[in-house]
Amino acid sequence: MDVWIGLMSGTSMDGIDAVLVSFDDQRLNTHGTHSLPYPDNLRQRLLAACQNQATPDELGELDTLTGLLFAEAANTVIDQSGFARADICAIGSHGQTIRHQPSGPAPFSIQIGNPALIAEQTGIATVADFRRRDMAAGGEGAPLVPAFHQFFFGSPTEDRCILNLGGIANITWLPANQSRPVTGFDTGPANALMDAWCQAQTGRPFDQDGRWADEGVVDQALLNDLLSDAYFDRPAPKSTGKEKFNLSWLKTALKRHPDIQPEDVQRTLLQLTVMSVARQMPQSPTLCIYACGGGTRNTLLMSELKQALSPARLSDTSEIGLDAQWVEPTAFSWLARQTISGKPGNLPAVTGARGPRILGAIYPA
Repeated sequence: MDVWIGLMSGTSMDGIDAVLVSFDDQRLNTHGTHSLPYPDNLRQRLLAACQNQATPDELGELDTLTGLLFAEAANTVIDQSGFARADICAIGSHGQTIRHQPSGPAPFSIQIGNPALIAEQTGIATVADFRRRDMAAGGEGAPLVPAFHQFFFGSPTEDRCILNLGGIANITWLPANQSRPVTGFDTGPANALMDAWCQAQTGRPFDQDGRWADEGVVDQALLNDLLSDAYFDRPAPKSTGKEKFNLSWLKTALKRHPDIQPEDVQRTLLQLTVMSVARQMPQSPTLCIYACGGGTRNTLLMSELKQALSPARLSDTSEIGLDAQWVEPTAFSWLARQTISGKPGNLPAVTGARGPRILGAIYPA
């Protein structure tokens, strides 16, 4: 059996998702899942690091600590699954993004979570550092999951868009007409700003079901100001992260709009996610949109998205074969499989790379 592990921690920085899956031709079977939350102190240190508030010593320590937690997540999903370690081909680890700067004179992307420690602690070959080869070939290094979306979710009969609602939102356009290219890009913030504002104002790491946002109203002037950011009108390929869409970015705008109630800011941030996604969605009279990621658990966000995206139909990826929470870690198990098999893992039409590339570095068991 072709068995792999995928490990993912996204821009929400809330913890590590682990999956154990097997591949059989185009079919995928999920045999185990596990979520390991970051300890509060470590999460705060990671959030500070992604805002350039970390010394080299701090970054080195965070690399080790997150690597140990990634290994713990992998070991737990193995133990719970009942599979022998000898049965597992490899682990694909995205790592924890600390900084993603795909433009400028010296583009780079930094993911921590020491993969050598993962290989050592699990006894299983580990594939990591997926983004840098694409960037070396002139690409953005992100988003990387569209290649997996094409493999698993592509349909010859239905135009589909996969909408990932993590800290950052991204879309993958999968046209039914196979002669048309698969495209994808980051649309902007999904949960990142809502989580950051909620944490700063209430002490809670996220707004459960959008309940706090539901107490507020959209401030249209603030929303228009936020939507005027040049990123939203940039053509693809493009990718972004908390380097741009963070509390400092929000507070700069709030100085131009004083005296807005905190719950109204939260509601406006939710609408920012909705409108930035809706305005950049591909147009198709038969489009079906399938959402995944943590944002699918925000009932207000999903309700507002359904209205804004109509007449396109919005559902989640469980309808087409994979639970919404586990799409991204599964993608990195597949990317590891591509690497070990000597096959490309990027889509140049998505990332802007000069061509297909085999991604990642292999850390043997």
